[in-house]
Amino acid sequence: MASSAAAAAAEVLISPENKGNERPKEPWNGELAKSIVYGGLDAIVTCFSLIASISASRHSAVDVLVLGFANLIADGISMGFGDFVSTATGRDVAAERRAAAEWDVDNRRAQQQQLLLRHYQTLGMDFNDASTVVNIIAKYKHILVEEKMAAENGMAAPPEESKERPWKNGIVTFGSFLAFGCVPLLSFIVLIPFTDNESIKFGGACLLAALALVLLGIARAKIAAGNYGFSVAVTVLNGAVAAGAAYALGWVLRNVAGVEDET
Repeated sequence: MASSAAAAAAEVLISPENKGNERPKEPWNGELAKSIVYGGLDAIVTCFSLIASISASRHSAVDVLVLGFANLIADGISMGFGDFVSTATGRDVAAERRAAAEWDVDNRRAQQQQLLLRHYQTLGMDFNDASTVVNIIAKYKHILVEEKMAAENGMAAPPEESKERPWKNGIVTFGSFLAFGCVPLLSFIVLIPFTDNESIKFGGACLLAALALVLLGIARAKIAAGNYGFSVAVTVLNGAVAAGAAYALGWVLRNVAGVEDET
């Protein structure tokens, strides 16, 4: 009896009617995911675009490595510090908004309850149900504060222990920038014992950059629970367009504008 009931339940779960109602994938909630993708994508595009522009102007592999690593370190520090400042600013803004919301709840509770009541009504809640919900929420100050912030600013008031750490975001962005940015430059190092042909080294850099962009596109899709093919295509296209524009600019300056190295 029990086994037949279980089989019937399984048939319901896998029936054709339910196949289209699969639960959507949830994104990865790692707090550092944004910093990894942000730093990695910018590093690959920036570094490979620099390599492309230098290669188009027919500089040597030594020039590519010197300028590439110098740019990588400088931009990595700038990116890491920028992420630190951005995260710290966002945290400070959230703290100020929470402080203002707490003051409103402490000193204008009746007014805040009315505003929340109207907000729930605009969402389609019946007046009596909205009044019941607001009266219950009003008993708990921290919940009322969170609901007020969510209604007015589209954001919740996170507890203190869940706030982002700006220094950690900055370090992760810097590390991600260096790790991904080094990938295109590896071709000019690994191929030194095998060939002196700059075109072959540049071709290797193109291949490594493409592979890094594919991996980053897969990681981006995994983090955001998105479509893998679309994410990879967009990421690779982004890098290809930026590198192509940089290569074209280097070629134009070298062959059309007549910009030459000083000897």
